[in-house]
Amino acid sequence: MELSYLRFTMEPSNQNSIYHQLIATELQAWQAAMRKKPSFWNRTTKKVQKKVNNIIPEKVHRAITKAIKEITRGVIFGSGFTTRTRKEVGPLEEVETKVKERINFYSSSAAVEGAATGFGGFLLSLADFPLWLTLKMKMLFEIASRYGYDTKDYKERIYILHIFQLTFSSQERRNEVFEKMENWELIKDQLPNDFNAFDWRTFQLEYRDYIDLAKLLQLIPGVGAIAGALVNHKLTNKLGKVAMNAYRMRDDRFREVKQLKS
Repeated sequence: MELSYLRFTMEPSNQNSIYHQLIATELQAWQAAMRKKPSFWNRTTKKVQKKVNNIIPEKVHRAITKAIKEITRGVIFGSGFTTRTRKEVGPLEEVETKVKERINFYSSSAAVEGAATGFGGFLLSLADFPLWLTLKMKMLFEIASRYGYDTKDYKERIYILHIFQLTFSSQERRNEVFEKMENWELIKDQLPNDFNAFDWRTFQLEYRDYIDLAKLLQLIPGVGAIAGALVNHKLTNKLGKVAMNAYRMRDDRFREVKQLKS
């Protein structure tokens, strides 16, 4: 039998907070979803994607991996990101009100960007990747800062990449990434300090496989504007919500007791 519950280490004034109770329930449901095993449909889809990827020449994979790595490196190590001021952490409800405002802002900005690039069809859609990636990463840096984490810390930037993977990956890969994030305080000290050691091949394959179908309609002129706006808004919003739960999970007020097995 397995028992899983939440233990709270809150100040007495927060113990009966309705907001904290709601967040605790939401966090627990999210954690369960992250641990959920791949369904039959998930496994079937993943097999098809692997077969498609096996058809693509290795040199193409290497080129795409390098491109994504360099674009992501440029975004995540850009001076505008690494010098962001760490926010003073206040009451959780106030913090998350601000975080939700920023998620809405970036989701709307991503929708405008998706519509603009989708309007021109294939050629302009090529510009969508770096532009949308920049918006998503900028949002993640802001969220981390709001929760009180120093984004100049290399390990915190790697955590941001894990949040990105958790959002844009198959359920099988999601299980693997989430397991690391659950034990982040132990794992982060074992991480290599070399940015090149990050598994960029898996990162780009999972990301491409996740968004390919969603982005297909964006390649069609006219229709692509609507598709680009809807997809960018929906997925940016999803990324923001994943980030919120990922940082809640590291909050002492929502420390989960390890599962007890008997």
